[in-house]
Amino acid sequence: MALSTMIHTHLPPALSGGGMNRISAVYAHQGVASDTKLNRGARRLAESLTTLLNLNIEPLCSRKNLQYSNWDSFDDEKHNTPTTSPKEMIADKWRELHGSSDWEKLLDPLHPWLRREIVKYGEFAQATYDAFDFDSFSEYCGSCRYNRNKLFEKLGLSKNGYKVTKYIYAMSAIEMPQWLERSRLMDTWSKDSNWMGYVAVSDDEETRRIGRRDIVVAWRGTVAPSEWYEDFQRNLEPIGIGDAKVEHGFLSIYTSKNEFTRYNKSSASEQVMKEVTKLVQFYQGQGEEVSLTITGHSLGGALALLNAYEAAVNFPGLAVSVVSFGAPRVGNSAFRAELDDLGVKTLRVVVKQDLVPRMPGIVFNESLQRFDDITGTLEWVYTHVGAELKLDVSSSPYLKRGFNPLGFHSLETYLHLVDGYLSAESAFRSSARRDVNLVNKACDMLVDELRIPQCWYQLANKGLVCNEHGRWVKPRREPEDIPSPTGEQAHDLSLRIEMQESYKCCMQAKNLAIC
Repeated sequence: MALSTMIHTHLPPALSGGGMNRISAVYAHQGVASDTKLNRGARRLAESLTTLLNLNIEPLCSRKNLQYSNWDSFDDEKHNTPTTSPKEMIADKWRELHGSSDWEKLLDPLHPWLRREIVKYGEFAQATYDAFDFDSFSEYCGSCRYNRNKLFEKLGLSKNGYKVTKYIYAMSAIEMPQWLERSRLMDTWSKDSNWMGYVAVSDDEETRRIGRRDIVVAWRGTVAPSEWYEDFQRNLEPIGIGDAKVEHGFLSIYTSKNEFTRYNKSSASEQVMKEVTKLVQFYQGQGEEVSLTITGHSLGGALALLNAYEAAVNFPGLAVSVVSFGAPRVGNSAFRAELDDLGVKTLRVVVKQDLVPRMPGIVFNESLQRFDDITGTLEWVYTHVGAELKLDVSSSPYLKRGFNPLGFHSLETYLHLVDGYLSAESAFRSSARRDVNLVNKACDMLVDELRIPQCWYQLANKGLVCNEHGRWVKPRREPEDIPSPTGEQAHDLSLRIEMQESYKCCMQAKNLAIC
């Protein structure tokens, strides 16, 4: 059995058959009991794979250190407490939290201020899933369900103090079956492109709290079959002017464009760099300190590294950091060295049981560097970059044990584990506040005692509404939520006007202060 049968697309349950994986769906259809030879064989295969990859997954029946014998009291306790703690003023420490010292002495134990920042950027990445239209029967499949002015409001992220300024669209010049979602309808918003993320910037209040104007780029990821990664690892392509090489497929998504498309006449790279350049120049022109933080999960983490490389080349001296979750390897050791030389700081959050961070290069990876004296530097060997925060599913009393690749790779699982992490040797944080039930948004990871249904995150009635005649229909999108290339251009114009007005107000305030 290939690993492709164990890693599945990150879809809402309305499109993924209620969250059942391929194996369980087949078992349910055939009525195979859990103690059959087929099941025992699959279990032995999973155990063999976990042993091979050193994942150390506990048996399904083993749940250590459960904190609650009465789970009803747990519900009462957690449901009556806020999901976040008060924000701290971190302005004096922003450079350390942004990675200036490679997060030395901040990861183990995990500094509480850094924990909050990691969760914040993780939620920005999660937004690219929560707002994405996965419905293949929708003419807008592959787009964002909300316009940029409503995105954070609809997803409950306005509390973070950022404003979305630009949407990013991507295509690929090579065939990659899973990351690009397409509508089954003939008349669709785009046949070539997908919404791939967004650019946002901190507002004045958040800027004061964190000590600088923070520009965020969040890239959408995917959970794809392993053949996707297997195809990628066969072709490293040069980037820059040195020996650095990166995976051809990742680079294709980042740089592909076609003048005959509606949304990718310019590449994702050109779109994001144009917006970042505009924001950096504007806020630096006002004398503000500016940082660029790029985040993403899975494929999004790979695109974040490519974005960081390009930004660091174009903006020497700009504080550029990457916070990635469950990201695969992207390039060779020369690429890592160039990122280090450019001053890019990377924090990779990984779950020990997750397969994706071990790809590409399950065998041929940075571990071979110990043989450099014999083989020389191997340009075709994949290498991770930056600092690593390693999490463990077995640390949480709320998560099921057993082999669950979809759950291990879910970004909500990552954020739950970050929220509960104290140190490598400590138990799960009892004061963790993030809503535990979010874990089961798109997987089945929570223990049954919590009584939270698997894959519960979906549109009401799977998107259907009852019209005035009592018929259930698929509603039309609000006009402002329909993706439009002309709308993008109009937004660029209004943003320029807004920034000019802001600049005038700032100059007037400075002149009054001088008087």
